[in-house]
Amino acid sequence: MTALRRLGTSDLMVSPIGLGCWQFSQGHGFGGKFWGTMTDEEILGVVRSSLDGGINWFDTAEAYGRGASERALARALKALGKAPGEVVVATKWHPLFRTARSIPKTIGARIENLGGYPVDLFQVHSPLSFSSIKAQMAAMARLVEEGKIRSIGVSNFSARQMRKANAALTRCGLRLASNQVRYSLLDREIETNGVLDAAKELDVSIIAYSPLAQGILSGKFHADPSLILRKPGFRRYLGPFKPRGLERSRPLIEALRNVAAKHGATSSQVALNWVAAIHGDSVVAIPGASSTAQAEENAGASRFSLAREDVEILDRVSRPLMS
Repeated sequence: MTALRRLGTSDLMVSPIGLGCWQFSQGHGFGGKFWGTMTDEEILGVVRSSLDGGINWFDTAEAYGRGASERALARALKALGKAPGEVVVATKWHPLFRTARSIPKTIGARIENLGGYPVDLFQVHSPLSFSSIKAQMAAMARLVEEGKIRSIGVSNFSARQMRKANAALTRCGLRLASNQVRYSLLDREIETNGVLDAAKELDVSIIAYSPLAQGILSGKFHADPSLILRKPGFRRYLGPFKPRGLERSRPLIEALRNVAAKHGATSSQVALNWVAAIHGDSVVAIPGASSTAQAEENAGASRFSLAREDVEILDRVSRPLMS
């Protein structure tokens, strides 16, 4: 069993790999159109395989299908007999066109959607609120005091914004637990924009979303470029999935394949292992999964260790993609 890690300075102990649940939106809302629609049975299979593989935490959000993802996750956990407190659940408040006053007004919906599973980590989904970071953190702190949430995180915050959030919480006698940001071998911006350095300094965990670059690092789209055209959602229109983008990342895909062969693993597992291990316990990852096979693959990503030469190869090949 993979050792659990503390999320920031909170009391939450999580597996290095969690499960991102955006794909559980079931076609609801704008966010739900990004992925294909999964049935409750398919979602149940993904959650079961994740739990069986040692994953103990799940990340969802208000914006994922207007709460549909939260409800689907709760239904799956209940069907699998998981009692509240047996797993860690993270969700997010959607700040767009809102003020901090909507944080206490909407927490009831989060709690109701999760059907008895506590909000272990409540995150501000982006820094796009009409209210100041100080006001948002004060509202979050009150929810902790009221026992409605256990810990506080942010998402897509810059180093400066993260420092402001942590300072505001410190004045309330609390600490920021995490910052959820995009991070993968194909997107290493947090290493150069100060976010990773600030997180380590503040003892804030980085939660890496899109750690497989929405599937690109699996190599399946390089092996069959026409595959993206058969996938539902908006990914086909993104630059990295277009022929030029696939060619640009092909050297990295080949390196992943070679390293994977050494460890009896898959390219996706190597990419996830790198994200969750390269900075010690500072970074945890939340890949998504839309099938039991993907969930099993994700869960197996922490069962081997990359050698120094593996890390050097991946660093050398991925570094040019940072520019």
